[in-house]
Amino acid sequence: MPVLTSRPSLWRVLRDQRKIVNVALVFVVAALWILSQVDGWPTALCAVAGVLLGLGNHVATEYWLAGLLASGEQPTRSRLAMSTMTRLVVLSVIAVGTAVAFWPSGVALLLGLAIFRLVALVMTTLPLLKELKNA
Repeated sequence: MPVLTSRPSLWRVLRDQRKIVNVALVFVVAALWILSQVDGWPTALCAVAGVLLGLGNHVATEYWLAGLLASGEQPTRSRLAMSTMTRLVVLSVIAVGTAVAFWPSGVALLLGLAIFRLVALVMTTLPLLKELKNA
């Protein structure tokens, strides 16, 4: 495994994750276009916030992993678990707090977060499965 010599920048991570960023952009436009007509602007904006929270979590995860690889050190289970738990607790508090604050439109935030997370998971898993199949 090659070791990077410098700490990766946020711009580099965003560039490497451009497919996921483009999917998030499509979801944002679709949510604004469809939900603003169906249920109004508060619901559309909450769905957009959910997609952006999901994108933020994904980019934060990739940035952390890139930094870990660049450092060249071996990750421990406890370090991986603590980082993941911290990100998920922060994400959950923000998502649930916002959903409750903007109830009932806030449910769209949770829906946007869940749909984006599912699509991002599929998009990151498929290349791995193809690589395993070819190996």
